[in-house]
Amino acid sequence: MKRHPKAVPPGERMRMHNPLCYGCGEEAPQGLHLEMYAGEDFVVHARMAVEARFEGGPGVVHGGVLSTAFDDVMAMAPLLIGPSAVTVHLEVDYLRPIPIGSTLEFTATLLGRQRRKLYTEGLAHIGDPDAPVAMAHGIFVSVDAREHFADHLEKSQLSDEYKQRMSRP
Repeated sequence: MKRHPKAVPPGERMRMHNPLCYGCGEEAPQGLHLEMYAGEDFVVHARMAVEARFEGGPGVVHGGVLSTAFDDVMAMAPLLIGPSAVTVHLEVDYLRPIPIGSTLEFTATLLGRQRRKLYTEGLAHIGDPDAPVAMAHGIFVSVDAREHFADHLEKSQLSDEYKQRMSRP
């Protein structure tokens, strides 16, 4: 694999999937609002405040919120080598309860590529990278985003201007 020449340089913020993306969208009213940064090689870093609205069990994050965060962060890693990719498989291992009020730090790494399939792993920790609280593995498939989402664009709450940009060749 080679890092794409137009990939975001290490240390810089990566663009969001779309403004209303539940994971990283700045305009998603109830979203996670993840900010992701390119790392060295094929790595993406992100942070997430574990807010009270994410509660599952008493005082801890809901597992579905955590898997959503992993999905979004790991989906950014393929952008370091080329076009967008969508999730086809996501597996999360919950290692320890994650308390409300903590800040999760994520690292997603693109491990390899086989034709259109992209293999990723993710780790989440609270302060100590050597003590993960969760880990994930995913398989993504590279797609032409305009073509992939074309049949669904009319149902989106995105602005008409953004929809027009998405539908242009």
